[in-house]
Amino acid sequence: LFFCKIFSLFYDKKKKRYYNDFMMNFILQNLPWFWLGMAIIFTLIEVFTTGLTTIWFAIGSIPMIFLSFLPIPFLYQVLIMLVISIVLLIFTRPFVMKKLKANKEKTNVDALIGKTCLVTKKITKFEKGEVKIDGKIWTAKSTSEEDLEEGSECLLQSIEGVTAIVS
Repeated sequence: LFFCKIFSLFYDKKKKRYYNDFMMNFILQNLPWFWLGMAIIFTLIEVFTTGLTTIWFAIGSIPMIFLSFLPIPFLYQVLIMLVISIVLLIFTRPFVMKKLKANKEKTNVDALIGKTCLVTKKITKFEKGEVKIDGKIWTAKSTSEEDLEEGSECLLQSIEGVTAIVS
């Protein structure tokens, strides 16, 4: 009755029952299909959001397909699925996120950070200059107090817009 009340929108006072009793009974009689449907729905949500959150609920729904053949009340099945999913979310998501980020190769501007640059135009504390990085000229400013003379080498710290920050 608890889930009937949650899923209900209308109550028939004459018959003293919820209109969606049929739907609830249908779900309870087809629990393996319900859990398969939930796994598919959670997977589709994950495909479109790519937050690596709902995939754990999809994985938590899969054992429930098999557990639904046992005489476990539906409320307990939902609680078991939530416990499995939340445990997976808490303990495995950080590990998977770390692994997914570790395999990313630096591209474009990110690949330049940390490289050695050649100063092509003097850089002072108050005036921008230019540096050459991988054959390309960049406007640059220094993070250090001292001037960087033309022909000297420096290290690219970061890039802000189109300006290279060097030291």
